[in-house]
Amino acid sequence: MTKPREVFIQGITLQGRTFRPSDWAERLAGAMSSFRPGGARSGPGAHIGYSPLCVPRVINGVKCVIVSEALKDVDVRAWDFVMNFARDNELQVAEACLLPEKPPAAAPQGGAKEAQAPAKDRAAEVK
Repeated sequence: MTKPREVFIQGITLQGRTFRPSDWAERLAGAMSSFRPGGARSGPGAHIGYSPLCVPRVINGVKCVIVSEALKDVDVRAWDFVMNFARDNELQVAEACLLPEKPPAAAPQGGAKEAQAPAKDRAAEVK
């Protein structure tokens, strides 16, 4: 079985402008929080947390929402909503995959430790 593709909705319009409001990605992902594998959660704290199928991220300083194609299997209307949101607001959309963070490098010989900057989310475009 192949992994469902991911679509990156970027907070940059087709005209190259930053999309506003500044919290658009969190709002969109929050609206999709109940659309998750196995259905919506119930009980204390169920409203807290994004769906793993629609998550906000900042990649290279650009706010994005990463939407898994698996969202279609949960509710095709939710998929249509996020894709129509991107189209209606003329946002840039790319099909891509999120790369895992690099594991920490081993300490150099002699016990000296080099400072390691934390890895950021990185994306690789799939053509």
